[in-house]
Amino acid sequence: VDVNECTSDNPCTQTCVNTYGSFLCRCEPGYELEADGVNCSDMDECSFSEFLCQHECVNGPGSYYCVCPSGYNLLDDSRSCQDINECETRNFTCTPQQTCFNIPGEYKCLDPVRCEEPYIQINENRCMCPAENAGCRDQPFTILYRVMDMVSGRSVPSDIFQMQATTRYPGAYYIFQIKSGNEGREFYMR
Repeated sequence: VDVNECTSDNPCTQTCVNTYGSFLCRCEPGYELEADGVNCSDMDECSFSEFLCQHECVNGPGSYYCVCPSGYNLLDDSRSCQDINECETRNFTCTPQQTCFNIPGEYKCLDPVRCEEPYIQINENRCMCPAENAGCRDQPFTILYRVMDMVSGRSVPSDIFQMQATTRYPGAYYIFQIKSGNEGREFYMR
């Protein structure tokens, strides 16, 4: 008569399966059977693939979980991270005069645009130099301020911003140039 080793004196650390004249040990999902055929050890799922989690994989007993960096939420798929838009959720510390600008993982408080003489402010991001002002003769007619976030990891080269001139005034000519912020020569115009 076969002795059921699993009921009498279970030698396995997790699941025991009785066989005719012997027994087999099995492990729960997330564990693997050791060479002794009896003990189970935790399987490090994070070491199998770097693509299990979008940001960081954390191994746990019998499983793993994903974590996101500060400023991001873990999505329902339990592996992808999504930026928290603090400006939409009103979770920011900007003054009423400042504008909240969301960037990946955080936000920035932008001071309002201030037009320098002889420019006058037309709206929140545009300054105009009136043609009747003599100080505007050799100055750009309009200065437009635009704030953009650029996510790292983009394929380059790539278009970031497009401007288009209109022939509003006969004989007018347009010069486009990067005035500052390109000391490292990362940007170019075409």
